[in-house]
Amino acid sequence: MKNTISVKTIFLFLLLAVFSLAETHAQKIKWNKVKVLVYTKNGKGYVHDNIAASVVAIQALGKQHGFGVDVSDDPSKFTEENLKQYDALIFSNTNNDVFDTDAQRVALMRYIQAGGNFVGLHSASGTERKWRWFKDMLGGTFFWHEPGQSFTVNVLDSKNPSLAHLPAKWERKTDEFYFIKELGVNLNVLAVNDHTTIQKPAGKALDTFGTVFPSVWWHEYDGGRAFYTSLGHQKEDYEQEDLTKHILGAIEWAIGPQKARNYSKAYATSPTDEVRKK
Repeated sequence: MKNTISVKTIFLFLLLAVFSLAETHAQKIKWNKVKVLVYTKNGKGYVHDNIAASVVAIQALGKQHGFGVDVSDDPSKFTEENLKQYDALIFSNTNNDVFDTDAQRVALMRYIQAGGNFVGLHSASGTERKWRWFKDMLGGTFFWHEPGQSFTVNVLDSKNPSLAHLPAKWERKTDEFYFIKELGVNLNVLAVNDHTTIQKPAGKALDTFGTVFPSVWWHEYDGGRAFYTSLGHQKEDYEQEDLTKHILGAIEWAIGPQKARNYSKAYATSPTDEVRKK
């Protein structure tokens, strides 16, 4: 009888330990130690009307979870001294050329090389389309989108914090089905858009992946981490919990193992510098 009680006691202890570890893992980000920069600059060309709504949504997330949020559309903020304070840079619906000088571009490169983190939202894939390093860092560059309409997003990784709250098939009532070209070969694709659910195709679709196309991904790049989601075209989207939780999870995942930037690892002196292999 004593041995039976002892085994049960050990089992209960181990069970509690497992639950404790699971809870610790779920709270791996210390949000009160996090600070992000939301960058919203647009160059010549189309400017989304969702930018203000996206800023309000991210500021609300910051208030709710206790992390700091700075917002700017000023490229002069891209200096090594200024960027080192941020755990992630969020390019929210940026588009076309968003920097004035090569020094600003190099500051972004050095931030990533120092272990900085990037989150790109929706039209961020249309940013700096002529700059090879940026396109590779984001994971690709914008090609075209279907006219705004409903379609289905197939969730591939339901454990990722950006998607864990969503069903296996995420129905987008009205959004833009993006096609990205020059995709990186080492992307960790988390979700794909299902082109068979498009009702009014306009004829320029890429069939690289058959009838689905990557829409959410992350990867490690040049010393840092980058997360991109093509979803979130409508300004009303940023009032919806499915998208705001998606963005919060994207920030969490981009930050990854929470650590300070280490500029001893930064080496860029020009936007055209080749990425050093580790």
